[in-house]
Amino acid sequence: MFSPDQENHPSKAPVKYGELIVLGYNGSLPNGDRGRRKSRFALFKRPKANGVKPSTVHIACTPQAAKAISNKDQHSISYTLSRAQTVVVEYTHDSNTDMFQIGRSTESPIDFVVTDTVPGSQSNSDTQSVQSTISRFACRIICERNPPFTARIYAAGFDSSKNIFLGEKAAKWKTSDGQMDGLTTNGVLVMHPRNGFTEDSKPGVWREISVCGNVFSLRETRSAQQRGKMVENETNQLQDGSLIDLCGATLLWRTAEGLSRTPTVKHLEALRQEINAARPQCPVGFNTLAFPSMKRKDVVDEKQPWVYLNCGHVHGYHNWGNKEERDGKDRECPMCRSVGPYVPLWLGCEAGFYVDAGPPTHAFSPCGHVCSEKTTAYWSQIPLPHGTHTFHAACPFCAHQLAGAISQKKTSLHLSHDCETDP
Repeated sequence: MFSPDQENHPSKAPVKYGELIVLGYNGSLPNGDRGRRKSRFALFKRPKANGVKPSTVHIACTPQAAKAISNKDQHSISYTLSRAQTVVVEYTHDSNTDMFQIGRSTESPIDFVVTDTVPGSQSNSDTQSVQSTISRFACRIICERNPPFTARIYAAGFDSSKNIFLGEKAAKWKTSDGQMDGLTTNGVLVMHPRNGFTEDSKPGVWREISVCGNVFSLRETRSAQQRGKMVENETNQLQDGSLIDLCGATLLWRTAEGLSRTPTVKHLEALRQEINAARPQCPVGFNTLAFPSMKRKDVVDEKQPWVYLNCGHVHGYHNWGNKEERDGKDRECPMCRSVGPYVPLWLGCEAGFYVDAGPPTHAFSPCGHVCSEKTTAYWSQIPLPHGTHTFHAACPFCAHQLAGAISQKKTSLHLSHDCETDP
């Protein structure tokens, strides 16, 4: 029973601005989520506002004067123009916004620690052997504390001294209104999908976001000195389904409203049980197949369904059609004789990647992650940044590059039931 005070003043649920989900992980990091390092980070309204906004501009400071200003107990951004000249922009407290910082650093100003995503990595040690291209203080997201709780993204984050330093080599310039702006070394790229994050979504255009939140076309290469052209009619406001690339990891932004329309983990588990309850069978061995529980999503089970990716026929594991002269991964389907990769099927467990609540009928190729048809169709057409100047589509659940043409990136699954020989 509630006490009278609790009934009269029920505790309010905290306002959720949205969530950031790291592409390439199927519900959690390989060794589990720990502290600020996890695959999914929720942004809630803070008990006390910690946002900042630009204030005083100190122009043509000597490096010594710039250091003195930066040492004040307030946030600042320093733009080094030459060895003798630095512009420092002081930032003041903003009671109307909350600030969240993302980066590779484990220092206290970082709210969400992100490291490089290695496709198909099975442990955190897989990712630590790679020399990181993600900035220690990569970006910051500013959320308005009042409805509609707009979230905006800015390149670079403030360090433990509450400073952002753009050195001589960083791209920087004076804007038409006399303010300073700049880009980080490897940049922060953003792509807003057209038609929101729904089954009707289409990929948008990748843009670069500046330190002050302005929008630019991409540089020729990721770290080129010359900035792209300013895109006047676009903003740094995040929308449901926006992708944020930090040059080594890509994050998906989901709004609280968007997540309310997304299937839950409980819904995905119900779909798994529904498939298993239909008792799908291997058409060769006639043994019953079953998708393993979400807790065992990375361990191959003896009842695990396997698929011939070229045709979509689902079997249990067997050695039929594995001829020595063929590449070990290519097998001949006993149902239709097509030759191609033969891989285990895994359910996509990260509900935030789904664009609808449809049944898991399609698999990404060549990794074998299974989700709804419209979800595979959406991610198959999204060009994700890779390295310093290339783009390719990838499975959101494991980050593996998808095969060839769009028609080859996903496979429609054909399950046999009872004693059927073909669907």
